[in-house]
Amino acid sequence: MATQQKRRFYVVLWSALIAFLILVLGQTIWGSLLAANFRSSPRAVPWSVVVMAVVLWLLWQYLGGRWSPCSTSQSRKRALRANPVSGSVLLGSLLAGVLSIIALAGLWIVFFRLVKTPANVLDDPSKYPLLTVVLIILMSSLVSPMVEEIAFRGYCQQILERHFSGKIAVLLSSLLFMLAHANHGWYWSKLSVYFLAGVVFGALARLTNSILTSLPVHIFGDLTFFILIWPRDSARVLVTVNGADKWFWIHVAQAILFSAFALLAFHRLATQTRQIAH
Repeated sequence: MATQQKRRFYVVLWSALIAFLILVLGQTIWGSLLAANFRSSPRAVPWSVVVMAVVLWLLWQYLGGRWSPCSTSQSRKRALRANPVSGSVLLGSLLAGVLSIIALAGLWIVFFRLVKTPANVLDDPSKYPLLTVVLIILMSSLVSPMVEEIAFRGYCQQILERHFSGKIAVLLSSLLFMLAHANHGWYWSKLSVYFLAGVVFGALARLTNSILTSLPVHIFGDLTFFILIWPRDSARVLVTVNGADKWFWIHVAQAILFSAFALLAFHRLATQTRQIAH
């Protein structure tokens, strides 16, 4: 028993190492390109977006099994988990995912109204041309989802699934995904939402055996938070200061109702994928 537990501990450690290596690689390249772009030509068309698009394509191709070494080609292809899915499964996944993101957005706002939490630091967009801001937001909402889905729901979660049950593997990959966002601050109000988001993405990848279902949901989630949620967080007032106004209760209802809708959609998706498998 002790030997098995020790082996499982090393499996979690190995999956985490691979996930964080992929994550750090992608995020470091994007951060470095942005920094260089803003130093050299902050008000010009952001060339870093074009360069990063090429980097993402190369990363996707290599981690998906292209190029040398040929001995690891098939294992890299399986690890990427970019398996094709039917149109009906994709639509079912998008429905469950989008409903979940709406629920998590409501939960995030409720937590910000209940607990004093610093807002995520965002650069002032007024310093840059509108086109630059739009392109950078779009690319940022593509870089993180692609890198994180490859890292956590592709490579990492599949390693875990070989040694744990599907549910435990999803929970463990979600915990690692949450820890990857600790740079936003060690606040339970934030980290719990990141963990639940990881559960959503992990469940989609597990049920459909493909990150092609979790990836568009992740992109939608990042765009939602970049544009609608995070810019307004610093202005949110605690209910202990001004009381619970109608918007607080609207967001409470949003979190509860859309969570219920999302669970129903996930149940339907699970039934659908089981039928296809048999």
